[in-house]
Amino acid sequence: MLLQKEREAVVEYGKQMFSKNLTNGTTGNISVYNREQELMAISPSGIDYFSTTPEDVVVMKLDGTVVDGSRKPSSEVHLHSEVYRNKADVNAVVHTHSDNSTVMGCLRWSLPAVHYMLVASGGVQVPCAEYATFGSYELGVNAVKAMGEHKACFLANHGLLVCDVNLEKALALAEKVEWIAGIYLRTRQVGDPVILDDEEMARVAERSKSYGQPKK
Repeated sequence: MLLQKEREAVVEYGKQMFSKNLTNGTTGNISVYNREQELMAISPSGIDYFSTTPEDVVVMKLDGTVVDGSRKPSSEVHLHSEVYRNKADVNAVVHTHSDNSTVMGCLRWSLPAVHYMLVASGGVQVPCAEYATFGSYELGVNAVKAMGEHKACFLANHGLLVCDVNLEKALALAEKVEWIAGIYLRTRQVGDPVILDDEEMARVAERSKSYGQPKK
């Protein structure tokens, strides 16, 4: 089976995305890009995450040509393809409809640095992309433009898009953004949240480089 490892990862992380309450029903989608073979493995359209098998995952080129798989790919093919075309350091994309992030998108708000862990997104805020119809090429273009050099953006009246070097990190980032978005929304209900300035976020970014166990 072509891209078996990548297809298995899409199935596994799709289940995790659902279990972590980052999406509901059959909404949301994930993909992995094999840059050596220039092929993307993307979740199928409208199939329950716990019913999806590796054979259901669609393998395709970024131009939309299906190379392997009998299922219809996710409606957000353009959203994923545009990220891979424009971000050479990215090999995984996660798109969720998680509650707090979707609220941010519906408000068309950017998420400022209300918590230092926002540094994981690669910037000092998570911006909101301009609105475009779901499944459209324009949505992918708008998302990439809003994201810039960073790893996350909200989609206006839609949800959240994140990307990273692999699915493990992409899903972890989706969780962080969703949590921080919730903190931001709750603090605004109480008063005016204090936002960390760019200098502090730069210090956090530097310190984060040594976080965790040393690599062997």
